[in-house]
Amino acid sequence: MRLTRVFVEQKLVSGKGVGIPEQSGLHLTRVLRLDAGAPITLFDGTGGEYAATLERDGKKVWARVGAFEAAERESSLDITLLQGIARGERMDLIVQKATELGISRIVPVFAERSVVKADAKQRERKREHWQAIAIAACEQSGRNRVPDVSDPRSLGDAIAALPADSARFLLAADGEETLAAFAGRTRGQPIVLLIGPEGGIAGNEEKFARANGFVTCRMGPRILRTETAGLAALATLQTVAGDFS
Repeated sequence: MRLTRVFVEQKLVSGKGVGIPEQSGLHLTRVLRLDAGAPITLFDGTGGEYAATLERDGKKVWARVGAFEAAERESSLDITLLQGIARGERMDLIVQKATELGISRIVPVFAERSVVKADAKQRERKREHWQAIAIAACEQSGRNRVPDVSDPRSLGDAIAALPADSARFLLAADGEETLAAFAGRTRGQPIVLLIGPEGGIAGNEEKFARANGFVTCRMGPRILRTETAGLAALATLQTVAGDFS
């Protein structure tokens, strides 16, 4: 039987008690209707997971941490997604499914054609929202390491922060070669995928990306929407050089 998995943002120790986040506690007790003594699985994002037993003290929901299991379900690929910020549920979908597909980190990018705009306070709220979606996707998919969702930033700032030795790909209908062909030659390098927003990457942005080491690559004859392109690219990379093979 597959047990309910809960992320706890503190170091877990076998034999100790730990508080369950409020929203997770409500889900466990009101939605799933689990009683005290029910077995669950906990993870803290540092790798591996713990058997645990649900406990309740009145309205307080906590867990008794049990045995540790060194379970790892991470991809062999280190992939960063530079994602042009999409509107509403589209961006939520991208974060959720990219996490399920094994992404290492997500960097939301304000591009020239981005419809979404935000001030500093709104950016932090968005980051927290997307990070929560990534955590929920880890709980569902069995991942024990949570991908980092960075603060939304400009394309220039996002590229400046990339590791120097990364293999950098930008999807384009007229790309030089297929993504699958490029993927087979990455040789263990960190991989970066740049995906534009709904309006796509502007010409000057593509030029800037190419000047900073990005190669344009294609994926079939059709034009993919922003919420499809990155996910299809991730699945391709995992199939060719990652954990789908």
